[in-house]
Amino acid sequence: MLAPERDAVPDAGAPLAARVRPRGFDEYVGQEHLVGDGRILRRLVEADNLPSMILWGPPGTGKTTLARIIATRTQAAFVPVSAVSAGVADLRKAVADARERLHAGGGRTVLFIDEIHRFNKAQQDAILPFVEDGTITLIGATTENPSFEVIGPLLSRSRVFALKQLDPAHIERILRSALEDGGRGLGRSGVAVDDEALAALAASVGGDARIALNALEAAVLGARARDGGMPRVSVEDVEEALQHRTYLYDRQGDAHYDTVSAFIKSLRGSDPDAALYWLARMIEAGEDPLFIVRRMVILASEDVGLADPQALVVATACQQAVHFIGLPEGFYAMAETALYLALAPKSNSVGSAYTAALRDVESTRNDPVPLHLRNAVTGLMRQMGYGKGYKYAHDFPGHEVQQQHRPEGVEGHRYYRAGDLGWEGRRKREREQRD
Repeated sequence: MLAPERDAVPDAGAPLAARVRPRGFDEYVGQEHLVGDGRILRRLVEADNLPSMILWGPPGTGKTTLARIIATRTQAAFVPVSAVSAGVADLRKAVADARERLHAGGGRTVLFIDEIHRFNKAQQDAILPFVEDGTITLIGATTENPSFEVIGPLLSRSRVFALKQLDPAHIERILRSALEDGGRGLGRSGVAVDDEALAALAASVGGDARIALNALEAAVLGARARDGGMPRVSVEDVEEALQHRTYLYDRQGDAHYDTVSAFIKSLRGSDPDAALYWLARMIEAGEDPLFIVRRMVILASEDVGLADPQALVVATACQQAVHFIGLPEGFYAMAETALYLALAPKSNSVGSAYTAALRDVESTRNDPVPLHLRNAVTGLMRQMGYGKGYKYAHDFPGHEVQQQHRPEGVEGHRYYRAGDLGWEGRRKREREQRD
């Protein structure tokens, strides 16, 4: 049976993040926009008017903790399952237990599904009827956008509450509280922690309180084992405990798309420093370098285009270089290309022209190719007029000739409108002078 949890006390050997988990709103740090005095979620909980909900936010922002606090405040049985390991059979068992509890007068059941985005459609469908009839109150936690990861019928029956990434000030408050807590925390450890070390730790965990707390515990234990009498945690101890700065990034999730979006928009906005920043963020977080390069190749045509045709050459050369040498040295070619694209003049005339031509293709009839543009490769074709009247461009001044090159239904429609910058701008001015 999936036993409900009420005010569960973590084992003394549990990680610090589990031991000091807040037990009420007065201990909960962050998300004031949801649970501050008078805010929407807190009002719903205090009025015991609890809807099913999806808690959406980055790792370590307190989604599980908030779900536990909600269950405790509403005196509901809290049944947690993880979408990583649970299946449909586990969900059906939880629903059956909830129904039995409800009929026995035991009150409501909060079914907490951690990482609900990992459940497939069939698994989410399995709990939908019981959310709808009130057998369970669902609280799902996800780091991914629920609009894409939670099925529509379940989403429509739930409230979505977005949790914000914790800032360093929030993290530092949480760390200091753990250091002062003599019962569940590190208050009896006999270890002092430098203010600089706390600030460095708070700034280095990407807003993830869980990582911060467990790194703090590792640093404290390491300092005590090393120093004996009056141990002290320094910035160096924190760096050693962390080993590597934490980056909020998931190659398959929202952070992946948000970060590459920021990178592309920095390139398009001609901001070389911002482009390098986002590039470094992606590389250091382990993003596939060829994914980054593919996006730069696209941008070279989409946003630089004919303002600097060399941009596409540089971007494709970067692809070859990165494919050939890989990382870490490949960052040189990637950074060079990002700088080139950011500094290049910009034009979106290529995409605009193609889109305009495509509208004509889709909205007009499929007219035949004009006869004078067809190759007359047989005698019969010549008799039918294929190629008759065709003007060979190289026989004319400037190697340009005026003749009909499209079917009559779309002849004269203008698709390409040259930009004013770079190569394209120079070419535009040359044509205007000649005309």
